[in-house]
Amino acid sequence: MTTTESAASDRSGLGAPPFAVISGEQVQQVLHGREQEIAELVEAVYRLHGAGDSVNPPSFFLRFPDRPTSRIIALPASLGGALRVDGLKWISSFPQNTKSGLPRASAVLILNDPDTGYPFACLESSVISATRTASSAALAADRLSRTRSRPTRVGFIGTGLIARYIHTHLTATGWEFEETGVYDLSPSSAAGFRGYLERSGTKGHITLHDNPESLVRSCDLLVFATVASAPHIHDPSWFSHHPLVLHVSLRDLDPGILLASANYVDDVDHCLKAETSPHLAEQLTGGREFLDGTLNDVLTGRVTVPEDRTVVFSPFGLGVLDLAVGKFVHDEVARRGGLHVVDGFFHELRRHG
Repeated sequence: MTTTESAASDRSGLGAPPFAVISGEQVQQVLHGREQEIAELVEAVYRLHGAGDSVNPPSFFLRFPDRPTSRIIALPASLGGALRVDGLKWISSFPQNTKSGLPRASAVLILNDPDTGYPFACLESSVISATRTASSAALAADRLSRTRSRPTRVGFIGTGLIARYIHTHLTATGWEFEETGVYDLSPSSAAGFRGYLERSGTKGHITLHDNPESLVRSCDLLVFATVASAPHIHDPSWFSHHPLVLHVSLRDLDPGILLASANYVDDVDHCLKAETSPHLAEQLTGGREFLDGTLNDVLTGRVTVPEDRTVVFSPFGLGVLDLAVGKFVHDEVARRGGLHVVDGFFHELRRHG
């Protein structure tokens, strides 16, 4: 393996590109402190996707009869515009990992050259996935609250890696809270998250809750980042104060709560599948009328977010976001001269030998 300055510059007519491997450590080094740049990138990708300058097919779920809570998901995608890249995220979700302290998700991202189709990089992608998820959530929190009172009390239900990244991206893009509420089924996880908040210099009061109802009722911005496979929050009256809800884990809320709320998603067809709460709401009502729009509709001003209703953002997670963040990382690593190229990775490059 060699280190080179660039493995994916303009190579018209030069054959297959070099193939580079980018480690999780390198990914983290590039993305650390770049939250505002990533927010701008994520917004640009949403706008490209909304304009039809992307291909984002349905995700494919690999499930296991002997491990029903686990799955591996393939997210193929293609992004146009100035970002122009194709690729695939291959991400596993094994909730039982959390019992041993291991993160639930692990992932790799393959980037493909749009001219030849050859892959030119493989990146560790759990950090990329968490980053695009968190950046998307922070962007939604900002844009969905612009016609409402800006939240001052945030609550996290589920306190794993995704929650930590969302908090980081919220604070790095200008959010400050008078109070931060924390709830997790695991007291040790909740305590660990509180420790992270204290170490990161979180302003305001930090409250550990012993039940989800007290947290929901006391916060005007709610972040659901759990490993729930079915709704566990059922009472719409908990939301009578009309909070803004980032429903990142997608399966926490009873359909009745969604039907009493204004609902926004990242992509309608992607989100209404795989037994997500919006999918259950569609099955219950027989239609999609409960949806008020997409995040891109909000970005472009095609819809107005109401002030007098609970607002729920349910993002399925788009593969084009992974591609954009992955390409950002790849290009920065190349600029720094740190690409680890696998010599001879592509061997049979002559059609006739």
